[in-house]
Amino acid sequence: QVQLVESGGGLVQAGGSLRLSCAASGRTSIRYVMGWFRQAPGKEREFVAAITWSAGYTYYADFVKGRFTISRDNAKSIVYLQMNSLKPEDTAVYYCAGARTRTRAAGEYDYWGQGTQVTVSS
Repeated sequence: QVQLVESGGGLVQAGGSLRLSCAASGRTSIRYVMGWFRQAPGKEREFVAAITWSAGYTYYADFVKGRFTISRDNAKSIVYLQMNSLKPEDTAVYYCAGARTRTRAAGEYDYWGQGTQVTVSS
């Protein structure tokens, strides 16, 4: 029902920046929250940031607070993740996801993109 496509990943040096984009299509009217998750090899998928469509409320994981900023363009149905001061430990596949309630739990997100690789070199 909903298609999410991430873009913007790539290689960057430590301290650099990247902006990820998530384009949504289909029944986008059912969306309430759009979030970003990441998963590194051998680790569980973890919450990064989320934003509500109606009011633009944002919330973040502690480990990215002050470095990453989530935003959205309602007219274009695009969610962004601006990542600054990147660290090698930020290396992971980053996923865009949609949920119907405000949550940090991956299991409560119903729609997922295929992910985009972010690699931060030391």
